[in-house]
Amino acid sequence: MIEIRRARPDESEALTALAHAAKQHWNYPQDWIDSWKADLTLTPEFIAANEVFVAIIDEAIAGCCALVVGDTIAELEHMWIYPEQMGKGVGRALFGHTTRRAAELGLRQLELSADPHAEPFYERMGAQRVGEISADMFGHSRVLPRMRVVLGDRNANVRTIQSLSSNL
Repeated sequence: MIEIRRARPDESEALTALAHAAKQHWNYPQDWIDSWKADLTLTPEFIAANEVFVAIIDEAIAGCCALVVGDTIAELEHMWIYPEQMGKGVGRALFGHTTRRAAELGLRQLELSADPHAEPFYERMGAQRVGEISADMFGHSRVLPRMRVVLGDRNANVRTIQSLSSNL
């Protein structure tokens, strides 16, 4: 059973460790991981200022993500799943919870910048690629898919909810 709840600021170190473990799962070079240290850090202030959710399995954190609402855009950020929990519905549960919360807030769409390895997951969740962000690393060409899920599209939401329900 997967429980979703709000993260607490005092869990920042645990969530940062989760982010590092999830990113390292994709076998990126250590110098890349080191350069992403700030990007992989969830500070207590970030957690307090945004809706950050954790997925709990057997009383342990299995994954997390954040809903960040700005003046012009709502973003899904810090979607991290422990590698040993990948493929067990944790990401699906977090994504579903976050999109439902965004819809409750009256948001019409949610955007994200995906790790290239995660793009197929987000596509299965109903997100579509709307652009690309250049993210070259130490002379290596790298592109991050920019993705969007439309929350106001009732048909898309029905398909997403049906998919989420059938796969839990």
